[in-house]
Amino acid sequence: MRVLGLTGSMGMGKSTTAKLFAEEGVPVYDADATVHLIYENEAAPAIEAAFPGTTDNGRVDRQKLSARVVHDPAAMKRLEAIVHPMLKAHHQKFLDEAEQSGAPVAVVDVPLLFETGGDARVDAVVVVTTAEDIQRERLLARKTMTPEKLDAILARQMPDAEKRRRADFIVDTSHGLEPVRARIRDILREVVTMPKRRG
Repeated sequence: MRVLGLTGSMGMGKSTTAKLFAEEGVPVYDADATVHLIYENEAAPAIEAAFPGTTDNGRVDRQKLSARVVHDPAAMKRLEAIVHPMLKAHHQKFLDEAEQSGAPVAVVDVPLLFETGGDARVDAVVVVTTAEDIQRERLLARKTMTPEKLDAILARQMPDAEKRRRADFIVDTSHGLEPVRARIRDILREVVTMPKRRG
């Protein structure tokens, strides 16, 4: 089985691309959804113990937790020490189940794949991209987004050009769904012929 890492900056169309991989019958692991899941379940008691007052009814209140850790690198490290082993276990379970199902390819959708060194744990990387003006337009259409907030978020992420430079495959979402579907089918045909490289 080949493991594809799927990544891309906000507003590039990564979630849509992940759905289209799933439509092709590919098992897809969603890192963000897994964080939501463990925040509602096994991580909540440990997070409450480390950061009292950040859970509600046995679930992590993401806004309260974010307010507590976002500007405090030491707190962020404590949080990561709680969450990362749980995420790793979910990730491994996903890969084991995909392998047992006989899937030739599995996709791991990880927003900060390069930033966290996740590219070393996959066989190839797919970067989702679009024109900068389309990205800004998509993000500013979100109710909670302001131009200032957008600039701050983008400043923390690896630039799109650098992600594209490091990619094995690029999916451009600027021209609608059909070209993306066609590109995904091409990638799925090609990736199974590539050598495995994950450590």
